[in-house]
Amino acid sequence: MEFKHISVLLDEVLEGLDIKQNGIYVDCTLGGAGHSKEILKRLNSEGRLIGIDQDSDALKAASEKLKDFNNVTYVHNNFTNITNILDELNVEAVDGILMDLGVSSYQLDTDERGFSYMKDASLDMRMNREDQFSAYDIVNGYSEEDLYRIIREYGEERFAKRIAQFIVDRRKNNPIKTTLELVDIIKAAIPAKARREGPHPAKRTFQAIRIEVNKELEILDKAIEGAVRKLKKGGRLNIITFHSLEDRIVKNKFKELENPCTCPKEFPICICGKRSEIKIISRKPIEPSSEEVTNNPRSRSAKLRIAERT
Repeated sequence: MEFKHISVLLDEVLEGLDIKQNGIYVDCTLGGAGHSKEILKRLNSEGRLIGIDQDSDALKAASEKLKDFNNVTYVHNNFTNITNILDELNVEAVDGILMDLGVSSYQLDTDERGFSYMKDASLDMRMNREDQFSAYDIVNGYSEEDLYRIIREYGEERFAKRIAQFIVDRRKNNPIKTTLELVDIIKAAIPAKARREGPHPAKRTFQAIRIEVNKELEILDKAIEGAVRKLKKGGRLNIITFHSLEDRIVKNKFKELENPCTCPKEFPICICGKRSEIKIISRKPIEPSSEEVTNNPRSRSAKLRIAERT
């Protein structure tokens, strides 16, 4: 299947990065390379793009899409390791970094990847297919208490307790192996009236399991810190999120890095010695236009936050 991914908030990202022709830029989630291609078009021969992705399929597709550019470095890794990645490339600091935290259309639409609650597939959801841990291990191995915790916290699902109970009860006889088996269990756990309202009844639970499989929220805090400290003064960090938990982490981390002082408010001067590392460029998240949402419904929940290294 072709690796398709419509770049979300493309114009806003390009403006937010404030691209310099001879700059060094990092796309932490290369994916379909839509953002990267447009960044590369704005660089001269001295400019450079470093594309990181933990999905080997994405890297292969991106290298084909960007084959006309000779100033791209491809890295198969998780962007939480951005400090080590850039150190190994002997890159001391960069001019801009993009993190697009969404799941690509390719991953959602490729049956065998097991991300979609609309397609029958093995329970997988690994962004890095070299990892051993998958959705199967969570669904069949986690305790009822841990299932409840991740479905409630990461999926913000109000029926998390019932869903966890139903999963544990069903797997007593046989392991739960496929996505549609899991969807049936979730539907059975959610009252009929609630199933008829709002999004697909399995959406939140699948989101929760995907986040847990890939440790998406656990790595984000560290990744933001690492990215900021690899920016040149005036360099920009752009982060696109797709659900409230991610956006909250980004928002709070930006606030912490902009104002890290831990001194009590009544102190006349700062004595903790902590200094601001960034300036927040977008006080409110930048959201897609109604036109973009019409053309690409998957962009509906996207939010872009921008910070600049001080």
